[in-house]
Amino acid sequence: MKLSKYIDHTVLAANASLASIEKLCQEARQYDFASVCVNGCYASYCAKALKGSSVSTCVVVGFPLGAMATKAKAYEAKCAIEDGATEIDMVINVGFLKDRRLEEVQEDIHQVKLACGKTLLKVIIEACLLTDEEKVTACKLAVAAGADYVKTSTGFSTSGAKVEDVALMRKTVGADIGVKAAGGIRTYEAAKAMIDAGASRIGASAGIAILSGASDAKN
Repeated sequence: MKLSKYIDHTVLAANASLASIEKLCQEARQYDFASVCVNGCYASYCAKALKGSSVSTCVVVGFPLGAMATKAKAYEAKCAIEDGATEIDMVINVGFLKDRRLEEVQEDIHQVKLACGKTLLKVIIEACLLTDEEKVTACKLAVAAGADYVKTSTGFSTSGAKVEDVALMRKTVGADIGVKAAGGIRTYEAAKAMIDAGASRIGASAGIAILSGASDAKN
């Protein structure tokens, strides 16, 4: 698979303007990224802007804290899909995981997956806030709840993706579940390290720089 198809081209800032989303979609078409990853208010715009291309519309749900009611997350996912989202990235309830309320964590994910149906669901575990044991537990709960991917980070917490977390997540979920590395990945070298560790998708706002670095490395 070519490098561009590993990348979710991302704009999630609170102050993102329509102009920045327009540019995101134009770049995603030009470079043939896997998806654009945006907040839900832009789902409809992106779906229309990307129609006819191979670029998916990915929308974040329960973002960035994951601490809202499960029914709110599920409804947010439902609305995003109705507006054209073809992938959903949801945040787990980290506090519940920390309190070992594991059935509730799994049910939270499961309800979002029910809302997603066949729509791809990536589950953000916010690895920087977890112990290694909790990372493994979170990944296992996500798989049991029907997730298609596990994802390292929102990029809005204390740190982003780490190679060792990607490797641990890949080891935990096996070969059949996707692993997305996101947060702080800005260079080709960083992206390659994540892919080598087991990432099947990269979330980044620096997708073009990553591709440029790959081109430079070949020259």
